[in-house]
Amino acid sequence: MRVGHLLVIIVCTILLFPLLGWAAGKNHVYVSNEKDNTVSVLDLQTDKVIATIPVGERPRDLKLSVDKRHLYVALGEENALGVIDTETLKVVDHLPAGDDPEMFIVHPNGKYIYISNEDQNTASVIDIETKKVVQEIPVGIEPEGVGVNDDGRWVCVTSESTSMVHIIDTRVQKEVATVPVDLRPRECVFSHDGKKLWVSSERGASVSVIDTSSWQIVQRIEIRMRGIRKYDITPKEIELTRDGRLAFVSLGRANHVAVIDARTYKIRKFLLVGGRPWGMDLTSDDGKLYVANGTSNDVSIVDVKRLEVIKSVPTGRFPWTVLVND
Repeated sequence: MRVGHLLVIIVCTILLFPLLGWAAGKNHVYVSNEKDNTVSVLDLQTDKVIATIPVGERPRDLKLSVDKRHLYVALGEENALGVIDTETLKVVDHLPAGDDPEMFIVHPNGKYIYISNEDQNTASVIDIETKKVVQEIPVGIEPEGVGVNDDGRWVCVTSESTSMVHIIDTRVQKEVATVPVDLRPRECVFSHDGKKLWVSSERGASVSVIDTSSWQIVQRIEIRMRGIRKYDITPKEIELTRDGRLAFVSLGRANHVAVIDARTYKIRKFLLVGGRPWGMDLTSDDGKLYVANGTSNDVSIVDVKRLEVIKSVPTGRFPWTVLVND
């Protein structure tokens, strides 16, 4: 090889190395293991575990930074969010998160994180740059789920014991509406067009669909399964496809995921997954759904087109939630 050609190859490699390193941080699926105090990392192409990251005590919810360079993990027993570098897969920092953080969202502007603090009945607002809690917004008793619409105007927080959904206007950082729903609401998720807010109710065995222009319930979906007691149908996570066609709801003790037609609100199918399905996430092309199964210590993978479970992948103990980085 001529010296000139070799120099060109060396220079190009040096220039491209940061980009190649950054690409290595993508095509991962992250799973928080609540009992092992770890996060498992799956390769999105092979669906095999390629790394296990020690993160701290009682990891639960997971979210990516807007630029996807960092993965945040709620550490319930440490009152903090662990910050993981998605390229090196190492914990590089911690952010304060108030008392007993469980679920949270990253605002689309990339500046703030909203966290539910179950023990203090508030939603904390963290400034990511200053690493400080800049606001504590009172909500109902035992706040749980947190969601944000795509343009960042609205944040929703569910309160389990109050059976309410609290709507926060992020322009003023105040609660501006409350919506009563069925018993023990868990998750609240905005549709991608922003017109609807979906809320799961664990003890109501139901899902409420709320119109965001009026904050009124427009549909209540009762989830009933032959041969399974209502008490054991405990809806938790909701995932909505980007085309607005389907809603997936994890059913906890019922060991299934409900598939709902998001336009007619009719249940199309129940998918048998592992024990106590909890957190879920869709790939960006809506091709696969990943489901964390708490008591069977694995992740089920659903082919969305066929609506079939195609694989089960062992992870750590009590996987709590799952997050796709593609």
